[in-house]
Amino acid sequence: MMKEREVTVASFAELQQFVHRTFCEFENLLEDQFETHSRPLLSKGGVCGVEFSLQGLRSVRLAAIWAADLNVLYFYNARGERCLVVRLNGRIALPEAAAA
Repeated sequence: MMKEREVTVASFAELQQFVHRTFCEFENLLEDQFETHSRPLLSKGGVCGVEFSLQGLRSVRLAAIWAADLNVLYFYNARGERCLVVRLNGRIALPEAAAA
């Protein structure tokens, strides 16, 4: 069953931390034992969002997509099913590194 909720984040760094914590909660992973990676998503030559991923134990792979124009995070579980939609309160800017 897919859940929805709203969250307030003030920066891209806070967004990354929120995504990492959420991934670890999904699979009961220790936050300091795994790393969440991110990469920009491009559309028509510009950054339109960010893909986050975490590779866990036993080939577990978790993913989330931040659609910047909608300001929404879509989380996907280890089976690739959308399991959580998070609406972000307030706009945050993409960091220079993600936009490059």
